[in-house]
Amino acid sequence: MSSQQPRKRIALVAHDARKADLIAWIGANIEALDGHAFWATGTTGQKVRAAHPGLDITPLKSGPLGGDQQIGAMIAEGRIDLLVFFVDPMTAQPHDVDVKALTRLATLYNIPMACNEATADMIVSSAHFASGYAPRAASFTDYETRKV
Repeated sequence: MSSQQPRKRIALVAHDARKADLIAWIGANIEALDGHAFWATGTTGQKVRAAHPGLDITPLKSGPLGGDQQIGAMIAEGRIDLLVFFVDPMTAQPHDVDVKALTRLATLYNIPMACNEATADMIVSSAHFASGYAPRAASFTDYETRKV
């Protein structure tokens, strides 16, 4: 990361069958990712830290034990700039409602989200990733001022 590039706050999540893919993706993009701050759910964070000890990774709870919700809260509070969530589409997840809530919050708060390597590659290779780009903040005025 150049001294000109703003430090991004990146959340990392990967289902069990995709953890190795996430670690490999990080390795392939380590130059672009180095110097940014990361938060990762449970085992994902442990495995990423072991494979890439130079990254600044803050571990959270395991996804099914509340880690997905911790990241969701960080998104709602404006403390996450990017969600990289490598999803396993072939395996039912026992905490599927938490997964849906997390992806819903990333969508609602206009946070870039990559659910696979191709999208993650596009994001980190974008000129926006290396700049001070910030997505337009979501506005909830209509919702918050509605009559009920």
